[in-house]
Amino acid sequence: MRVAFGTDESTPVTDELRDELVRLGHAVLVVADPLRWAEAGRAVGEAVASGQADVGIACCYTGTGVSMAANKVPGVRAALCGDVETARGARQWNDANVLALSLRLTTPELGRELMEAFFANAPDGSEADQIALLA
Repeated sequence: MRVAFGTDESTPVTDELRDELVRLGHAVLVVADPLRWAEAGRAVGEAVASGQADVGIACCYTGTGVSMAANKVPGVRAALCGDVETARGARQWNDANVLALSLRLTTPELGRELMEAFFANAPDGSEADQIALLA
């Protein structure tokens, strides 16, 4: 899978997340490292919306800013996830295509678990009518 990756600061967590993506066999497109949170979120969103990437991962201190910035790009459905069940549900039920993460709360281990849950689930179409309302 092609994964756009952006962050507003380089940290041991962001290094580990990028390394894990490579270990999992994903093609990583680093679009922001580091850029201000708004630019990082937008860059990830634009890479996904344009088709350069299948999905994206955006990181900032709280995760909220990159999520908001990515969601301003038409076609992007960014979800701020801090637990595995939310990451799974965001992908499966909400067709999320950008995973937003908090650098303050995400450990390398949790980051790996969140990415695993996000990538292991595909949209199931059960709520396609609800997603269509977002367009």
